[in-house]
Amino acid sequence: MHFQEWLRSLRSGAGLQGPESENLWSLLPSLPLSSLSLSPSSLLGLGALASLTAYWLVTRPRPMRPPCDLQAQSVAVDGDSSCRRSALLKDDSLMEYYYEDTRTVFDMFQRGLRIAGDGPCLGFRKPGQPYQWISYAEVFEQAQLLGSGLLAKGCQPNSQQFVGIFAQNRPEWIISELACYTYSMAVVPLYDTLGLEAMVHILNLAEISLVICDREEKAAALLENKERGVTPKLSCLVLFNRFSDTFVQRAKNCEVEVLKLDQLMDLGRQKLKDPVPPQPQDLAVVCFTSGTTGKPKGAMITHGNIASNTSSVIKILEVTMFCHGARVGFYQGDISLLMDDIKTLKPTFFPVVPRLLNRIYDKILSSATSPLRRALLHFAVRRKQAELSSGVVRNDSLWDKLVFNRIQASLGGNLRFALTASAPISPTVLSFLRATLGCLIFEGYGQTECTAGCTFSMPGDWSADHVGAPLPCARVKLVDIPDMNYYAKNGDGEICISGPSVFRGYLKDPEKTAEALDSDGWLHSGDVGQWLPNGTLRIIDRKKHIFKLSQGEYIAPEKIENVYTRCVPVLQVFVHGDSLQSYLIGIVVPDPEVFVDWAKGRGFVGSYEELCQNPDLKNAVLEDMNAVGKKAGLKSFEQVKDLHLHPETFSIANGLLTPTLKSRRADIRRTFQIQISSMYSKTAF
Repeated sequence: MHFQEWLRSLRSGAGLQGPESENLWSLLPSLPLSSLSLSPSSLLGLGALASLTAYWLVTRPRPMRPPCDLQAQSVAVDGDSSCRRSALLKDDSLMEYYYEDTRTVFDMFQRGLRIAGDGPCLGFRKPGQPYQWISYAEVFEQAQLLGSGLLAKGCQPNSQQFVGIFAQNRPEWIISELACYTYSMAVVPLYDTLGLEAMVHILNLAEISLVICDREEKAAALLENKERGVTPKLSCLVLFNRFSDTFVQRAKNCEVEVLKLDQLMDLGRQKLKDPVPPQPQDLAVVCFTSGTTGKPKGAMITHGNIASNTSSVIKILEVTMFCHGARVGFYQGDISLLMDDIKTLKPTFFPVVPRLLNRIYDKILSSATSPLRRALLHFAVRRKQAELSSGVVRNDSLWDKLVFNRIQASLGGNLRFALTASAPISPTVLSFLRATLGCLIFEGYGQTECTAGCTFSMPGDWSADHVGAPLPCARVKLVDIPDMNYYAKNGDGEICISGPSVFRGYLKDPEKTAEALDSDGWLHSGDVGQWLPNGTLRIIDRKKHIFKLSQGEYIAPEKIENVYTRCVPVLQVFVHGDSLQSYLIGIVVPDPEVFVDWAKGRGFVGSYEELCQNPDLKNAVLEDMNAVGKKAGLKSFEQVKDLHLHPETFSIANGLLTPTLKSRRADIRRTFQIQISSMYSKTAF
């Protein structure tokens, strides 16, 4: 073909489709074709340029197509802009299930079983070895055997039968859970962080007679309660791991039977029963909150709750889970080996708490040890973030190969999705990791009472500082909080949720249920939110003085402050926590009448003001506070890890106390922002 004819073909778009043909011509010289008279070398050079340009246009990364208009991610319900639902829905009807045959957790696993069959389901590994896998067929067989064994031990095949599980996450946990669901029983998870008193309360409230444990140490803690006569219903302990003959005898002495998991399965094999599948309205799990004040509350979650919430996430992401035949790998149980487990597993989907993402972020920054490396890292991050802003998410760019490949390899190299929830994450960290990891990172918001999530970030929206739009299973509205000057008409207020994912209430606690659920069925979260112009939700405050640390633990600061005021040198104390941090700090006003003498008794001499500036004396006060806190039963995460001694009392005059002598928490935070920032800038405890 003559060169001028070839140019004409390019100009007409021959061989290229769509906007590429127009863009390509704009890169070529804008001379009339008749005026072109080029040397052979120029023709070759221009031809090479055109070829490279055409190749780039055809192979360049394409932005992700979002599932809805990112400027209108939610829709007002009945014209009320304070009440919104997902833009993914065709009308105001909320999603209860995604597939017709997946309306319970049992249904979901059965669908995965039909898809995967003998394919891998649950994975585990031993130190230094690859992952071993249990197939879907094997998991269901073991669940049916274990469930039949539970029936043989007197458990009833209905959702009023509660079975406790006190173990770390591992394949046997899932098999035990599925065993309960196969025969319509409900699961009650138990955790170390609940504490002894709370554990007794849960066992008695739910009338639990059988608990499945992983280790003898945990079973022994439960047995101790039985020996003390405070958990009379407990009659059987089933353990994953080996246990001693001494423990068996100790249990026998207080009429508690101890079985290996295999023994219970063998019993089930001898007395095998057909499944008794649950209905959507049946209880699946009673999840007890850790309890910041008073006893823990048991949130009753139904199979329908879980199905609607899971289905909403499927609709947004199409993420493969059990109902899609996915495989799930577990860590070895040792947190120090977690990164090695991740690298070995090579996950494609990674649910993760913000605290771990913060550690990854810190590790990446600390690895850039020279000014040149730091400059290169930040430049590469900015280039990847520019791609993100245009909707492009990838891990094969030049910057991925030069700078980020080792980071991505540390997480296995196959990561496509990550989901963070349970606590807020810094927008800076989120944007940074979206660039460096080269994968989709979604943020969700919710609570136990709405079956985990009620909002979720949308694919294609890689902006930060919000928690996404309502899930298809939920309506989210904001209601006025006059005392805090938040009004729904202004686009902010308390976040309330309704829909098929909202829980049934708290187990045997109608009073607390009425506090959480109003007469119209709206769940009041206690969080304060703000609608953004694009229909997403931003969390801006907390209605009550309760907050969550980065690892997900709830904190009631006033309870802790009441404990610390028992310390001899302490007159006033303000406990502060940041949901982006993993520990508490405090502002302490020492008691002027006793502080000088108290300090002198410990070898510190000086005026009141001078002593408040002494770092060694500050540590002595901190030790005394922690000792008093421990004696009062404060958990480790409830103890302050650093403090600032302030020589002026909080008062009405200086604006730090209300007329009723309560702390003005927001004003105290503002007054001591420099000191708070300084304490959090130190190495994490």
